[in-house]
Amino acid sequence: MDFRQLETFVEVVKLKSFSKAAEKLYLTQPTVTNHIQNLENELGTLLLNRTERKITPTKAGNILYKYAIDILNIRDMACFNLGVYRGKIEGHLEISTSSIPKLYILPQLIKSFSEKFPNVTFSINNKDSKEVVKNILDGITDFGIIGAKYYSKHLEYVELIDDNIVLITPNNKKYPWENNQEINPKILLNERIILRELGSGTRHIVEKALKENDYSLNNLNIVACVEDNETIKKFTELGIGISFISEKAIEKEITNGALKKFRLKGINLTRKFYLIYHKNRQLSPLNLTFKEFILNYINKQNR
Repeated sequence: MDFRQLETFVEVVKLKSFSKAAEKLYLTQPTVTNHIQNLENELGTLLLNRTERKITPTKAGNILYKYAIDILNIRDMACFNLGVYRGKIEGHLEISTSSIPKLYILPQLIKSFSEKFPNVTFSINNKDSKEVVKNILDGITDFGIIGAKYYSKHLEYVELIDDNIVLITPNNKKYPWENNQEINPKILLNERIILRELGSGTRHIVEKALKENDYSLNNLNIVACVEDNETIKKFTELGIGISFISEKAIEKEITNGALKKFRLKGINLTRKFYLIYHKNRQLSPLNLTFKEFILNYINKQNR
């Protein structure tokens, strides 16, 4: 068993494909197949199911996968700390995040981190909150930043900043209330509603809060489910419907008068954004450095 075999095995499990793993690792597909076969021969067990459309790990494969992640991360930690000793920190960070953190939290964090560690590069994977959670549980990514909690005994959530979800409408005479006013939630029953897609943290918070106040999505006239906030803002501005959105996402539209925002009387739509990671998995050294940087950054901001 060597590191290259373990790296190949981990990528095949993550990507559910020999060909995609070969492409990512800059190997030929026969080489990938050879790595997996040698690993299986050495361990005396099948690690992957090859009969399905997508490659999946066997029970033995699932056991090895958890250890392989930790082994590779510990190796990386040794190399990383030697780099620190030599005065050079470098590498590539993959960050999974939902839409609001991607636009309104991460840019400043990455700017500050890059000033301290200029040799680190980044990939930002934009996914809904539920998908970020799934990717962490499946070992595809080490950590993420999301705006809703999905319970799992394997996950650690660290509070970052607060956010408010508000109701937005076009800025016209049909909605005569003053901007930022509290209004009766019963108006939702007579309006066309635009929602974020299933899995979105915003939708999760809104649905939960409405349910706690005896309002069901089944009783609302939902005309569209949309995957991004920019489309929601444009649809609302054009009068297609009204919607719920993070207050952080509409500062410009409120200032220029394109939209109006309101709070629903008696319904709490405040939330927090969280750094989320697996409790029992060894983080890669660079990810651990970034996590600690985020926590220190947030602590300084909250002083």
